[in-house]
Amino acid sequence: MMDLETSVMELLVHAGSARSSLLSALQLARRGEFEAASVRLEEAKAGIGRAHSLQTELIGMDEGCGKVPVSLILVHAQDHLMNAMLIQDLATDMIELYRRLPQGAGND
Repeated sequence: MMDLETSVMELLVHAGSARSSLLSALQLARRGEFEAASVRLEEAKAGIGRAHSLQTELIGMDEGCGKVPVSLILVHAQDHLMNAMLIQDLATDMIELYRRLPQGAGND
């Protein structure tokens, strides 16, 4: 059985890092730096994957019975993961749209 506090903090760190990578990918794509944006997307995908695995372990520990105490930090970590996953979906589509713009059109 994993240490709950450590797992929650790891979930928070991986989700937060993924979120940062995704926002960076969007900025890079906006400047037309698509290869660098792709690297950031892959970093985010890996971070979300690790966070999702931790979330799955926590759900398994809980067994739907309230065995895992709900704390503010757990809710915060879940919120970070949910936001990272949402940003990932939107960033993927937005970066594709930036790719389709004429060169220089997305640079503000």
